[in-house]
Amino acid sequence: MKKIYLKRGKEESLLRFHPWVFSGAIQQADEDLKDGDLVRVLTNHGDFIAVGHFQMGSIAVRVLSFRDVAIDADFWASRLTSALKVRQSIGIADNPQNNTYRLVHGEGDNLPGLIIDVYDRTAVMQAHSIGMHLCRKEIAEQLVKVMGQRIDNVYYKSETTLPFMDDMENGFIYGGSDDNVALENGLKFYVDWLRGQKTGFFVDQRDNRSLLEKYSAGKSVLNMFCYTGGFSVYAMRGGAKLVHSVDSSAKAIELTNRNIALNFEGDKRHEAFCEDAFKYLEQAGNNYDLIILDPPAFAKHRGALHNALKGYTRLNNKAFQKIQPGGILFTFSCSQVVTKDHFRNAVFTAAAQAGRKVRILHQLHQPADHPINIYHPEGEYLKGLVLFVE
Repeated sequence: MKKIYLKRGKEESLLRFHPWVFSGAIQQADEDLKDGDLVRVLTNHGDFIAVGHFQMGSIAVRVLSFRDVAIDADFWASRLTSALKVRQSIGIADNPQNNTYRLVHGEGDNLPGLIIDVYDRTAVMQAHSIGMHLCRKEIAEQLVKVMGQRIDNVYYKSETTLPFMDDMENGFIYGGSDDNVALENGLKFYVDWLRGQKTGFFVDQRDNRSLLEKYSAGKSVLNMFCYTGGFSVYAMRGGAKLVHSVDSSAKAIELTNRNIALNFEGDKRHEAFCEDAFKYLEQAGNNYDLIILDPPAFAKHRGALHNALKGYTRLNNKAFQKIQPGGILFTFSCSQVVTKDHFRNAVFTAAAQAGRKVRILHQLHQPADHPINIYHPEGEYLKGLVLFVE
């Protein structure tokens, strides 16, 4: 296995089990090192610290283990078994009312660069590092063994996360199926793992959708950036008197309408609009007493943070202007570089600009099947607030 030597003192974060080695911490590396190679990370004195995947970039090594172990079939099986046990312990896996969950959440499951979501009989695997891409077949083989009778198929979907790879092609690497309907808390959803965003569905909003359902009875609901219509479907089951879904993507609107029909065929309470979010809010009347703002990430990197915060402020300001007195606003940020304090300040600024009195009812985050490694606070990416607006 190839070696990387750190500059003096740069091992301190690793000694605290942070799973990243930044490029600026490297003093010396083997000359023939290639993207995706397994490397042993050593101090400048040659003492072992960690083993992980190397990749050119700001994050040079993603740590797989702080023990000097072989990264082989047994390693992958052990990590996957541990991840499954966590999902069983929190009641997500093997739940007859819910066959949709995240099985592997990157650093949160000590497998940085790897995401695996389960949709009924199909596991969708996504690599965020070249190292995980190169190991995909070995991982899939162990995944099938660990999951046993729970899955029949493994679909690999990394064209969008590793677009620069020449050999990248989405497709089944085990089994194959056209059945893409999954169950979440007793509701059915089409999962577009072929062309959809992420792995085909936003699993991370499951608990927040359930909370919204409890607030929906008798409400006029506006679901902005609806994508698959997840929040809309839950609002319908919660007894909303009308639900409007908005997305700038015609494909998203089509998928939302399909999911509504799958659960509430012929129900006239729902209507979907293919429209820009800001334009829709600008033109909307003051007809809604429950609004959901769940936009895509406004900031992919730190350089975009300032503009992202301006965007969150502007978006929430529009919602505060439009929502009925006594209304409830669910508002989210999934931008990793936007901290909880950043997001809260942006929303509070928006409330002040709109001149509305606002109370916090809930502070929301990602669910338990998206665990945060306590040594990797960067893993806490989803932030949300539920607000009562006078």
